This record gives sequence, C-alpha cells and structure tokens, in this order.
Amino acid sequence: VQLQASGGGLVQAGGSLRLSCAASGRTFSNYDMGWFRQAPGKERESVSAINWSGGNTYYADSVKGRFTISTDNARDTVYLQMNGLKPEDTAVYYCAAGRSMDYFRGSGYFIRYWGPGTQVTVSS
Repeated sequence: VQLQASGGGLVQAGGSLRLSCAASGRTFSNYDMGWFRQAPGKERESVSAINWSGGNTYYADSVKGRFTISTDNARDTVYLQMNGLKPEDTAVYYCAAGRSMDYFRGSGYFIRYWGPGTQVTVSS
C-alpha cells in the first residue's frame, strides 16, 4: 500500500483546509484509513479514521465537530476537511492505513502503512 498526502498549508485561525490521501496498491481496500498528527515536542496523536464504505468513522475529541473525514472510492482517496482551525491544530499530519479502526485510537503503534507528512500551520 502506498499513500500520498497533500493539502497542507498556512491558514489563519478560524480558517479551513482539506487534506487528501491517495491510496494505491493491490490490497489497500483491505485497510481502514485515517490521519495522525504530530506537533513539535509532542507525541503523535490520532485525529480521525474511516473505513472505505464510510459507514464507520472515528474522531479524536479535540477535533469533533470541526473536522470531517470522508472517502471517494472512485478516486481511491480519503479526505480530511478541517474547519474552524485553531493554532493548536498546527502539526505535521500523516495519512495512515491500518487493519482495524481500533489501531487509530492510540499513537499509531500498530499502523501498517504511513504516508509522508504534510504540514498544517494555523496562525493566531
């Protein structure tokens, strides 16, 4: 499974960004997808996850009501729409693929595949 993330950038507090993660490889549909983030000096933390049917989603408490994860199966792409961004959302965001949604509830220790990070910076 190969993952390619895009869509990061610099935005003012209250603004929006949409991250994209394109998946490829023969077996990527067997994995649930999601996002982690890591801010400078902090541990990696889970953000959100989804299965490819879109019927099961997970959000960290810190992003509930502001972020929305979705899939576009025709494009083999997962999106993370981030609204109401706050300075504390500043981090490198990583797309990930894991065998279980449960793997997205921790720090990502059991995550099998990682994409390159994309920087999100929210100015105050």
